[in-house]
Amino acid sequence: MSKGAAHCGVSQSAASQHVQEVERRLGQIVFDRTKRPLQLTEAGKLYAEFCRDVLRREEELSLTLEAMKGNVTGSVRVASIYSIGLSEMSRLQAEFSTRFPAASLHVEYMRPEKIYEAVRDDTADLGLVSYPEQSREIAAIAWRNEEMQVAAPPSHALARRDELLPADLNGESFIGFDEDLRIRRELDRFFRSHGIEVNLLMHFDNIQTIKEAVALGSGISILPAHTMQAEIEQGRLVAVPLHAPELMRPVGIVHRKRKAFNGATRAFLELVGSPPA
Repeated sequence: MSKGAAHCGVSQSAASQHVQEVERRLGQIVFDRTKRPLQLTEAGKLYAEFCRDVLRREEELSLTLEAMKGNVTGSVRVASIYSIGLSEMSRLQAEFSTRFPAASLHVEYMRPEKIYEAVRDDTADLGLVSYPEQSREIAAIAWRNEEMQVAAPPSHALARRDELLPADLNGESFIGFDEDLRIRRELDRFFRSHGIEVNLLMHFDNIQTIKEAVALGSGISILPAHTMQAEIEQGRLVAVPLHAPELMRPVGIVHRKRKAFNGATRAFLELVGSPPA
């Protein structure tokens, strides 16, 4: 109840009074107050679905009226993982502002699980994630598959190779990802399938920190090639192709199912090359 009140910008007392007024008007109890946390009764579920339908229809009306104006307006809220945001969101924001001056793009960077939470709670219109996952509430749009390559400091022996085989990584000092991340599980599966054992020296929750550790000579890593361009141009990293075509990082865009996109959101999707279905 307190979370709902905060979301609506009212006090918990005001929210409780509103619920009581709804129950009086309907002649039905909408919350089962004997359970913690509160649960909707069958009548409450029917009323909640009715409210969702009203909100969807109101949103669709607003979008239809907006489309009649013939120009892209409104705002789009994007939650992005750090590796996408730091490598290309500045460029996308500048291009979006130039092409759609009457619209606004707001970007926030967060961990993957927080992105799904923001999309479910409708505090973000779109989420940019790796290894996108669909659910009962979340839909996913495929964006691209990123090639994974070996990241090494220029002084490393492997940095002088034109291509590496999986077996070449055996015994190497390795900088990895935290265990709770999907990319870590995929890399561990890759190592097991090829019988590779690396010396995991340290692990982090984001690509930027891993790149810094590799550039300082702490070890090698396997990262999406797309994320290493700036460090390669600066001469701080070398990316060596790895003969492992099965090792790719899928990147996608997630959104709440049945969400009606406004003009700004559709414009952003078209800008990144993933028009809505």
